[in-house]
Amino acid sequence: MGVLACSREGCSSIMCDRYSHIYGYICNECFAELVSLGPGASVPGFLESTRAEDPDALKRAALLRFDAVFPLS
Repeated sequence: MGVLACSREGCSSIMCDRYSHIYGYICNECFAELVSLGPGASVPGFLESTRAEDPDALKRAALLRFDAVFPLS
């Protein structure tokens, strides 16, 4: 039996439950992040992106960016 490692760049998760015959394995954390990006997300682009050590870092970065674009008036 193989390791079933997540196919996302920089992700060290193993024993992943989800498998695509096109893209390989993905762990639950990366899958949840992919889903949060919406149905238009690029699977190959996502798998090439590096997983953040802090799962909330992406949300905080997005909040800072969009808060600057749409400041409270």
